[in-house]
Amino acid sequence: MADPDDFVGLGPFFRIIEEGLRGLVDGDHFFDLHADDVVVEFIHTVPGYPRRIVGRPALIDLYRPYSGAMMLHRCFDLVRYHDRDAGVVVLEYASEGHAVATGAPYLNRFISVITITDRRITHWRDYLDPLAVFDALGWPERG
Repeated sequence: MADPDDFVGLGPFFRIIEEGLRGLVDGDHFFDLHADDVVVEFIHTVPGYPRRIVGRPALIDLYRPYSGAMMLHRCFDLVRYHDRDAGVVVLEYASEGHAVATGAPYLNRFISVITITDRRITHWRDYLDPLAVFDALGWPERG
């Protein structure tokens, strides 16, 4: 398992996902909720961020440097939709924090489409507002 201190900036995100999936998946921590071979797709993303990763270790590696870029203060406005027959959960939520390098505020909204098999996340499609990331980080450079 990953060292929780490596992910301090993601604490509010972990907690809102754990709350949104409570009773549907097994595991005590965000990373424990995922199958070993989970597929994660970032449909709306930013340059330099992968479109797709496979496996829990890849997810841990992807999120490890997050706290160096963004610090989340809270995640809120959670709404959960659950299709029991398909094993799909849609979570809508917002995050608020600041960019580490610029100190600029960060506010974003997300939709996560999560497939659950045998009480583990097996597939995750994530949608976010990339302009909110650009505004907080101050890039791309404007000419």
